[in-house]
Amino acid sequence: MNIIIRIFLTAVLVMIIAHFLPGIALQGSHGVSSGNFMTAIYVAIVLGLLNLFIKPILVLLTLPVTFFTFGLFLLVINALIIMLCARLVDGFAVENFLTALLFSLILSISQSIVFSLTGGDK
Repeated sequence: MNIIIRIFLTAVLVMIIAHFLPGIALQGSHGVSSGNFMTAIYVAIVLGLLNLFIKPILVLLTLPVTFFTFGLFLLVINALIIMLCARLVDGFAVENFLTALLFSLILSISQSIVFSLTGGDK
């Protein structure tokens, strides 16, 4: 049940961030508003799966670069995961790398705040 709540909260955050951040497009089927939420649900699920399976492999392969940049290269990996998610999910588009980087930063910070307030970290 906890995973469903996390997916729902992440989808809500994705919708909010996509509404305010230029360069992020979140569209449902035929432009319907309720379709936007379904697209946000798909984005939350795909991001969760990419972070579970692909991100650890990328972190392991780029460990020397991450070490020499004092961990800042992890921001690049997060942006690449967002861009990959945009390629996989129809209706979710990211304009460029910088927008993906900003989106990933805002999403990570807001997820940390929301999950700590709701007790989702337990």
